[in-house]
Amino acid sequence: MTAYDELMQFQRETEALGQIAGRLSWDQETHMPEGATPQRAEEHGAMANILHARRIDPRVGEWLAKAEAVDEVAQANLRHIKRSYERTSKVPAKLAAELAKTTSLAHRIWAKAREDEDVASFLPILEKVVALRKEEAAAVAGDADPYDALLDDYEPGASGESLSAMFGALRPRLVALREAVLDRPAPDALNGTFDETAQLALSEKLALAFGYNLNNGRIDKAVHPFSSGSGLDVRITTRTNLTDPFNCFYSTIHEVGHAAYEQGIDTQHLLTPLGAGVSMGVHESQSRIYENQLGRSRAFTGWLYGQMRDSFGEFGINDEEAFYATVNRVNDGFIRTEADEVQYNLHVLLRFDLERALISGDLAVSDLEAAWNDRFAADFGFAVDKPSNGVLQDVHWSEGLFGYFPTYTLGNVYAGCLHQSLRDALPNLDDDLARGDTSAATCWLQSNLQQFGGLRTPVDTITHAAGFEPSEAPLLDYLEQKFGAIYGL
Repeated sequence: MTAYDELMQFQRETEALGQIAGRLSWDQETHMPEGATPQRAEEHGAMANILHARRIDPRVGEWLAKAEAVDEVAQANLRHIKRSYERTSKVPAKLAAELAKTTSLAHRIWAKAREDEDVASFLPILEKVVALRKEEAAAVAGDADPYDALLDDYEPGASGESLSAMFGALRPRLVALREAVLDRPAPDALNGTFDETAQLALSEKLALAFGYNLNNGRIDKAVHPFSSGSGLDVRITTRTNLTDPFNCFYSTIHEVGHAAYEQGIDTQHLLTPLGAGVSMGVHESQSRIYENQLGRSRAFTGWLYGQMRDSFGEFGINDEEAFYATVNRVNDGFIRTEADEVQYNLHVLLRFDLERALISGDLAVSDLEAAWNDRFAADFGFAVDKPSNGVLQDVHWSEGLFGYFPTYTLGNVYAGCLHQSLRDALPNLDDDLARGDTSAATCWLQSNLQQFGGLRTPVDTITHAAGFEPSEAPLLDYLEQKFGAIYGL
């Protein structure tokens, strides 16, 4: 065996253990009994120790020094392994284990605090999570920006400065569009109650319509919808709301976008560094284009309207066009995951700025709730009414995912680029979507982006698929055209 062969054999075992660790997290958020929390925290810590030791094993460095890249796939595998090896080597094993154990505990404390509307009960563990992540960031960054070191975990090659520039270009047109839309009469809102069993049945039908392979996946309920796994085992969760079935339907479509990316990767990359999505921004581009540009399109909502009437009977919306406007209704709200396309990114920018301030030390954890509430009032024009609608609404910080939030907006930008090229390639797409057939679009995405997994860098992945370098312009043009038509601007 060559040095490359030995390295890849070792890496496959590391990737397999990483998948097992991921299923520990999936189980914790779906089926784990409440009383198991302390033991699960120990299990997470033990697995983190094992994975950390493998990722900095001296043999990895020796194999990297000797390995020869004979083709593009080998080059990409070596790039990923080297990046992981160098990054992980800078983080002490004790710190990695402590982070895993603390975030496992923090997750359940956050869930209870959210349920009880009790910010104070969450802040001590959050303070510990922030301190540990700052310690990790300092170890990785050296003299560079610590926040960039965290961001690089989710979006290799991005920086806080570059994202601030992009977000700065987005903000003026988004704010102007939001103000113009909210100044117009709103479409009818959905009213009534919608049976949970019927919601979940239609949710599964939507998952299948968007190409989710249930032979290699499953759908469960969780407080916060998510996708987990890769290769032959890719699971998603959704949630229900008796008065808002769109919450269930579009959470499902969103997570199917993530899952379809993982299921669509070429099986030759199974249990290798290329066998998972290349970045969270690229991952989010798939979930957002499935959810929004396809799932909330006029053509697809026409089909969904018929499905809802079959599932729930008459529900107060008179026709397909009115239903399309209702699905895309812009209205004030607190929750990021429920936000419309016009306002969603404003929710992300709030979190991006606050978490950068936490990591830099400009904002204390004890002042986080007040800072959140002040910023929310300034951006949205009304006050947060309770913590679960404010600083406690997202799971991310309890899990230590600092640097993750900006990838949501980056994913929207990427989705705008992909949608422009997809529409150019598929001029008759709306005819298919009107029948509930998404296969032309999802196959285009699988062929042009998903199958390659981590073969290319994030920016190169989007550039290859879209045919041009990513820019915020296609997203803004799409939003202005779509909502300008709905609201008669």
